[in-house]
Amino acid sequence: MILLSRLGGPEFALNPDLIERAEATPDTVITLVGGNKYVVRETLEEVIDLIRVNRAQVIAAAEVLGANADFAAQATTQQRHSKPRTHEPAQLSAVVSIHPRES
Repeated sequence: MILLSRLGGPEFALNPDLIERAEATPDTVITLVGGNKYVVRETLEEVIDLIRVNRAQVIAAAEVLGANADFAAQATTQQRHSKPRTHEPAQLSAVVSIHPRES
């Protein structure tokens, strides 16, 4: 969701996936796929930047979730294939790389 301000009104959250188009006429008018229109205080460039940041945050969050899922799957696989140790507990690293491509 992105936060926008209605022209002469309160702030509201908008799902950027529902935006069909945005125009500067000179006020910024956002038209959704369902036909609803919103006139907002932000400039067209600001709306585009908000959408860009939102998409980057979604991708970054998906990478973190994927890395955590990979870590959990790897830990489970290691536990299944290792010999059970009765004298010491299994130790797993709690460190997960946020950017696995950089390692």
